[in-house]
Amino acid sequence: MIDYKRPGPGRKLDLYIKRTCPYCREALAYYDAEGIPYTVHDAQNDRQEQKRMFAYSGGDPTVPAIVVDGVYLRSGWGDPPRG
Repeated sequence: MIDYKRPGPGRKLDLYIKRTCPYCREALAYYDAEGIPYTVHDAQNDRQEQKRMFAYSGGDPTVPAIVVDGVYLRSGWGDPPRG
């Protein structure tokens, strides 16, 4: 199982976020502090990205949606996940 906080070297991390979400900002700050590269997808303003996020999450609108190497891991940030 892939750890959402430590996906591992060489993996592609995609984050589907809403810019105004405090949990999304926490996730971005965490990955920045850990030096883990990621790609941000604006699920709030970009309908194509929102559609992709829903395809991964089964329609769950909770952000951030975390996807590694094309595999949906979870929606929300923290334990328990909030978002």
